Amino acid sequence: MTTNRQTPSDYGDNEQSRPSLDQRPGLDEVPRGRPPATELAANVVRGGLIGLAETVPGVSGGTVALVTGIYTRAIASAKHLTDIPKAVATRSDVRAEVRQVDWWLLVTVGVGMLLMVFSVAGIMASFVTDQPAHSKALFMGMIAMSVAIPFMEITRGAFCTTRSRLSAVLLFVVLAAGVVVLTSLPGVEPSSPSLILVFFAATIAICALVLPGVSGSFFLLVIGLYAPTLTAVDERNLTYLAVFALGALVGLVSFVRVLEWLLANYHDLAMVAAAGLLLGSLRALWPWQGENRELLAVGNEWPAALGLFAVGVAIVAVVAIAQRRLAITRTS
Repeated sequence: MTTNRQTPSDYGDNEQSRPSLDQRPGLDEVPRGRPPATELAANVVRGGLIGLAETVPGVSGGTVALVTGIYTRAIASAKHLTDIPKAVATRSDVRAEVRQVDWWLLVTVGVGMLLMVFSVAGIMASFVTDQPAHSKALFMGMIAMSVAIPFMEITRGAFCTTRSRLSAVLLFVVLAAGVVVLTSLPGVEPSSPSLILVFFAATIAICALVLPGVSGSFFLLVIGLYAPTLTAVDERNLTYLAVFALGALVGLVSFVRVLEWLLANYHDLAMVAAAGLLLGSLRALWPWQGENRELLAVGNEWPAALGLFAVGVAIVAVVAIAQRRLAITRTS
């Protein structure tokens, strides 16, 4: 069976020059034995930062994981974690798969994430509900700056032929335009969303942990589930949270594999696609919109909105610069 891999002649993508997901800088062997207490505490802090990022539309938890140096280790362990049910079903060596998981890392990072998410969920939900123009302006600045992040991940020398460049531009434009159209359709933010919608939204939102530069919270914001989800966290709505967790688990087992394959075989085009999706989604974040998502004129609160837009740009810019410098340091 053959795959339609981008060849160097098509996209300037030399397989030897770009490491696979498991070979990128920062991936270490699974530690044997209990790590030092300081390392465990540091992992809790890292998890807290990732959890904070996941509650803010426009900031990718995957990017924060990359910046804090645990991205590839966490993704590799997550892959082995999803292999355990398969090993059970096929009656293969389950213990071997269990040993491949860095449990100390996943558990401590998970604790940090949960503590942070449950701490700030109520604050973020109130901000989005009570200050719609200001919150959208802040998030719009973050997403506007985030458009540049996928371009930073494209392999140097990619798209060196006319055909490859046209393909990339066409993909970028089509996806951006498609998202603009979809986010222009009339709709309302459900206060009590269907649990089926919650399930499928979670399966997609969880993929943001795999793809740096993409925000799962932003996806929830666009489809109207951001505030309801944070409210469910703040109010400890166990039914909602259980359905969301189940959807996230399904997404982790299925979609993560698809994303991994795309990144391994079509990395540069995947980055172009991510940038197009982010650019098109800016339409959904215009601070002044009517009940049917029609765009309205600039309101009187524009000075504060403009300032928050600038703050959003600055936040993502700092994260992006830190990520780039870290990558340069590790590869030098």
